[in-house]
Amino acid sequence: MKENIIQSKSYEFALKIIKVYKLLVEDKKEFVLSKQLLRSGTSIGANIEEAIGGQSERDFYAKLTISYKEARETKYWIRLLKDSTYLELDSANELLRDVEEILRIIGSIQKTLKNKNS
Repeated sequence: MKENIIQSKSYEFALKIIKVYKLLVEDKKEFVLSKQLLRSGTSIGANIEEAIGGQSERDFYAKLTISYKEARETKYWIRLLKDSTYLELDSANELLRDVEEILRIIGSIQKTLKNKNS
């Protein structure tokens, strides 16, 4: 079976988010922002999985759109944690690169679907 790039990238990203969450809670004793990051960062892949299992192309697109929004929210939390110095610059920048890549891939899929249905 052919690898689904967005599926694997969003899963790997979720694993990174879980590690960052654990670091923030255990080492930095930060509980509020880290929980928001955990929720939105793991939701990206969960919604991708739901999209893949969608009942129709419309359902697929709707779940993909939710995934895109969650990625945007995750980007916000990463930036906030970076600028508030809870996250080290290198770690934050790596996560920002990853989420930007995910956003580009999802955006490209959305654009392809829109063009296909135009």
